[in-house]
Parts: sequence; C-alpha cells; structure tokens
Amino acid sequence: MGFPTRVQLIKRQASEQWYINFPSAVAQALEFQKGESVEWIIEDKSLLALRRHAAPAPALKKTLPSSTTSSTSGSTASRPSKSASPAAPKPSR
Repeated sequence: MGFPTRVQLIKRQASEQWYINFPSAVAQALEFQKGESVEWIIEDKSLLALRRHAAPAPALKKTLPSSTTSSTSGSTASRPSKSASPAAPKPSR
C-alpha cells in the first residue's frame, strides 16, 4: 500500500532545502527513532530507496525446521514413540 507524499522545497538566499516527510503510520510501522541515521540510495530516476544503518530486531523470530521433521509435509507433528502400546486388534466376524 502506498502513501502519497509531496516533495517540499524551502528556498533561502544562499541555499535550498528539499524535504520528503514520512507519514506517521509508516514511521511507526518501521519503528523509527528520533535522530536515527539513514541513507538514501538512488536506484534510478523513479526509485529512491532508504537504508537504515541499525534496524530494530524483528518482533517475530523465524525458525528453521529441525532435521527430524518431514521435509515433504512441512508439519511439525510429533511421531508416536516406539514404547507406545499398539492398537487393540479388531474383532473378526
């Protein structure tokens, strides 16, 4: 989802300053801190990227599946142990 923003220009006698403000929702979602250091990267004339020098740790940690789980199903259900009692035999008719 995009957030439209206007580019602002302040002209002074000896200089110009250009501003692009972040909407509050974007800054809060990215957990920016006051005074945080960032770097602008020009990919091309239609894409300007912002790189953070020190981003906060993710709230949810990604974990890799252990080697004991099945790689085909992707589930982490436990397998029955060998010491479990076998199922009772079905009565014959």
